Amino acid sequence: MAGSFWCLVEDDRQGNPKKVMAEVLGEAGRLASQAGGQAEAVWLTDKATEAGIKQLGEWGAKRVLLLENPAFAPYRGEVWAPVLAELCLKESPQAFFGAVTARQREAMARLAARLGAGLSADSTALALEDGTLVATRPVYAGKLLSKMTWAKMPWLATLRPNVFKPADSQQGAVAPVEKPAVTLPAAVMSLVERREDSSTGLPELAEAEIIVSGGRGLKGPENFAILESLAKAIGAAVGASRAAVDAGWRPHRFQIGQTGRTVSPKLYLGFGISGAIQHLAGMRTSKVICAINKDPEAPIFKIADYGIVGDLFEVAPLLEQEFKKLLEK
Repeated sequence: MAGSFWCLVEDDRQGNPKKVMAEVLGEAGRLASQAGGQAEAVWLTDKATEAGIKQLGEWGAKRVLLLENPAFAPYRGEVWAPVLAELCLKESPQAFFGAVTARQREAMARLAARLGAGLSADSTALALEDGTLVATRPVYAGKLLSKMTWAKMPWLATLRPNVFKPADSQQGAVAPVEKPAVTLPAAVMSLVERREDSSTGLPELAEAEIIVSGGRGLKGPENFAILESLAKAIGAAVGASRAAVDAGWRPHRFQIGQTGRTVSPKLYLGFGISGAIQHLAGMRTSKVICAINKDPEAPIFKIADYGIVGDLFEVAPLLEQEFKKLLEK
């Protein structure tokens, strides 16, 4: 619909929208109300649930464009991008937002290329100025913030998780569901033969409000158990620096930094991380940063709100004990 602000839905593969969608829909709704439009959800999935559709309505979606087909899972960019482009050309939305996740980063970039439109990747602020959307995003590994506008519509942007205010839940709100007809391209690549989802029992990095992260100072993969124990005590996710991932201590999906995940939790605890600029680019927008390192000259202390100069193998268990005492009260 012309004038609408679309949001690309990210689901948990169980047919439910991820928590980050509350932030994307919240920001889309705020901007749409200023522009005289409305926030709408676009959901490509192999299975949607009634509860998931209901959740999108309560998060502020005024309409849900549901494209449900087995071909949409597992995600393939060469399948999703043509469908999204065709839908945009038919409906002419004013803006189209996604979250900064592995899937949506690629999907939105492919969509921008097909439409010949601009994309503000990893946006940390959006505002309407004189009827034009202005996006703020970090550049030069987070050292500077740049502002950008678009030469043509739709305005495409990916929003960094845990930065934008989530939509207030509107209990009982219902979004009408439409199932538009689109041309479904055949997958031209077969890169995934089998998928096995493994769960750590901890929150996902992109959505976690607290992140406990480890670096080279942990000395070995077995010592991440110390951080996992602390994380379970406070409901945190566990991340890693590039050095730890390159050493094979953690899978790449846990890497935080310029070539990994970009995170903005309320609290970031960095253990044994020196603070190379590539790592700082992925976490410097955290609300509160606490660094634990034996080296008082470690670069991470320059951006940390709190610093502990000490042995992480002593500090981590002590912090876990203190957190447990506080949570038991």
